[in-house]
Amino acid sequence: MSVSVGLGRVLEPAGVLPQAAWRLDASPEIGADEVRIAVERLNLDAASYRQLAEKHEGDGDAIRAEVLEIVGTRGKMHNPVTGSGGMLIGVVEEAGPESPLGLKAGDRVATLVSLTLTPLRITDGLSAWDGKSEQVPAAGTAILFGRSVAAVLPDDLAPELALAVFDVCGAPALTDRVVREYEGEKTVAVLGGAGKSGSLSLAAARLAGARTVAVVVNDEEAENIRRNGLADATAVADARDPVAVARAVETALGAPATVTVVCVDVPGCEHGAILATAAGGTVIFFSMATSFPAAALGAEGLAADVTMLIGNGYLPGHAEFAVDLLRRVPAVRRLFEARVAGH
Repeated sequence: MSVSVGLGRVLEPAGVLPQAAWRLDASPEIGADEVRIAVERLNLDAASYRQLAEKHEGDGDAIRAEVLEIVGTRGKMHNPVTGSGGMLIGVVEEAGPESPLGLKAGDRVATLVSLTLTPLRITDGLSAWDGKSEQVPAAGTAILFGRSVAAVLPDDLAPELALAVFDVCGAPALTDRVVREYEGEKTVAVLGGAGKSGSLSLAAARLAGARTVAVVVNDEEAENIRRNGLADATAVADARDPVAVARAVETALGAPATVTVVCVDVPGCEHGAILATAAGGTVIFFSMATSFPAAALGAEGLAADVTMLIGNGYLPGHAEFAVDLLRRVPAVRRLFEARVAGH
């Protein structure tokens, strides 16, 4: 293979790719087509942070200690319970002479690949992080391979805001692609529409010509959606209650959705998404809490003729697409800025 996929960084087990590895070599010395990043901030994915916060009952010191233990043991931020990680921003320290990424020393970048496959070394003990948020001030080094993805941070966005957007940039890009494949009237339900990936997916679906409904967990989130005009309709339902979700979507839209996008960060939401989707429709799973066996077997058991897609977080141009949405849709930008400020 001409471009490195990081096999030389795998310590155990031998023969697997970095994402599937238990432990990586995170040493800062780089190969000819690798890039070393001086880490500034991590963004833990929502499912991983929720699991850690619930496990430690919100104890920031305990959360910080476990993140340090995971990174120290595994050479990457790969939550062994959720199987998910996040992403980071930092400054390029050195790019190997054969790196195809087009990065140079001094570039401030966001890595658009998961922390579950990124060799990571923490050198400050995460001393500036209180453990109370997904965004983690950090110092250390990270390694990008030849076959990695990174984006130079835009000048008009604060780094924390850009990190929050890039963390979920695959969701709106895939939503846009799928929605545009349907002709005529089309509707989109977004489970978890008040969150980062959910709000961007709502904006993408609407701009692609769909009528939208945001399915949220409580009246406060629904009011926030309505106040900011983020969706054509709102519905309050527990995404883990299949019948409640299906009824809420059908009541809001008048029929099941053409496309359902799952952006919630809790397990057990597969069957509701399937029930809420019309025959011939599509379900996009963008939650790392998704059980794909439950989705596949649930659809079979429900005799549901739906296409189910795994949102893998990458489409060509996905970062630029998400940033453009943030610039074009003020309501989405307000939501992101409020979330970052809350951190």
